[in-house]
Amino acid sequence: MSSKQYDIVVLGGGTGGYVAAVRAAQHGKTVAIVERDKLGGTCLHRGCIPSKALLRSAEVLATMKRGEEYGIALGGPVSLDFGKVQHRKSAIVEQLHKGVQFLMKKYSIDVYRGNGRLIGPSIFSPRSGTVSVEVAEGEIENLVPQHLIIATGSHPRTLPGLEIDGELVLTSEEALELEQLPKSLVIVGGGVIGVEWASMMNDFGVDVTIVEFEKRLVPLEDADVSRELERLFKKRGIRVLTGAKLLPETLVKDGGTARVQAEQNGAALQLEADKLLVSVGRAGNVDGFGLEENTDVKVERGLIKVNEHFQTTEGHIYAIGDVIGGLQLAHAAMHEAVAAVDRICGEEPHTYEPHLVPRCIYTRPEIASVGWTEEQAKQRGYEVKTGKFSFKAIGKALVHGEADGFVKVVADARTKDVLGVHMIGPHVTDMISEAALAQLLNAASWEVGMTIHPHPTLSEALGEAMLAVDGKSTSM
Repeated sequence: MSSKQYDIVVLGGGTGGYVAAVRAAQHGKTVAIVERDKLGGTCLHRGCIPSKALLRSAEVLATMKRGEEYGIALGGPVSLDFGKVQHRKSAIVEQLHKGVQFLMKKYSIDVYRGNGRLIGPSIFSPRSGTVSVEVAEGEIENLVPQHLIIATGSHPRTLPGLEIDGELVLTSEEALELEQLPKSLVIVGGGVIGVEWASMMNDFGVDVTIVEFEKRLVPLEDADVSRELERLFKKRGIRVLTGAKLLPETLVKDGGTARVQAEQNGAALQLEADKLLVSVGRAGNVDGFGLEENTDVKVERGLIKVNEHFQTTEGHIYAIGDVIGGLQLAHAAMHEAVAAVDRICGEEPHTYEPHLVPRCIYTRPEIASVGWTEEQAKQRGYEVKTGKFSFKAIGKALVHGEADGFVKVVADARTKDVLGVHMIGPHVTDMISEAALAQLLNAASWEVGMTIHPHPTLSEALGEAMLAVDGKSTSM
């Protein structure tokens, strides 16, 4: 057993963890990162990147099936090789994984592969936070930091009675490794992950049903966006059951089929599918590494409690990313990582306001938003004005062949400040950053509207929606 001193030790090598390590190294600190699996974490290996790779293949397939609309005759039916789809996904993940490994070498960050466990005050340190890692069989390395950053991420939530078996009942993690597509799929949960999988699987030709307990899909998004997504999903043949409750105790596995009952508006529904995908959110990884046993770090409702600077109840221990809850987005974790490290290093960190973090959903069409929804703005006492502009009036959207959807702007009726922007349509995840910048700079809707947006581009929809707040859109 040996020990080594570091300025900063990061427990968890996911998106937030490795960004924290890089930022600390840029400050000239000695840094170690502990990861039990692969650097890159859930986002790179079991979430954002692999799912978006599959979504892109599904999108290309859907476009090719409509080739004649673009004047392109394919000479026969389009076929899908799902094995090659999975191979492409894996190749993208591996390329990015190598990039993260390169960053660790570039910044001289020590990487310890293994399960890290926190220990309390000991001969190594008079305070808790030392990380004990089994680097080889029977060989323990104790990493003693001046500051510890916990970035242990999250895992998919499950429901009692819907135990994950990897065969009939899956989470998104098992679904990413499917070797062949099912003929039918029931998705439990119509949040971000659920609707992305619904869109993807529908484009792959799978018969999809979504069961959502709330009254609308993606219930955290603006109600107008939710309604438009449901309309377009139903148009594509996706069965959408909102305000519905699945009854896990009724699950019957019969060979290669799962049968389960649901209730909607008092009526009983019998659902049957080849696979059942449980998509009901993610829970923080707070167990199994000595957090509550060996530190005074406070955990509330399964999440680590932090202050506005991401400090836990032990001042030298910080926590970031999914394990503290909030938006549980990779780019949010990256921002939190930078803010935490800058605080440790004595710099004044950028203000972190969660509602100003852009949110993206990679369905077809895409959804992107930032700031308050119309309902949230009203609940906070604002008198609001809204502007909306349809992609059907945008030349580039018609050229692109995807003109469904709109941009909606929520503004303060008194000051004209932009309070929120909500989009559903083609490539809106690439457009939301302009809206996020507008909110960061406290821009008024007319200021963004008077910004010259090049023609023909999809971004014109944002400019026109901003002008529509005051009834000054010139294109509708």
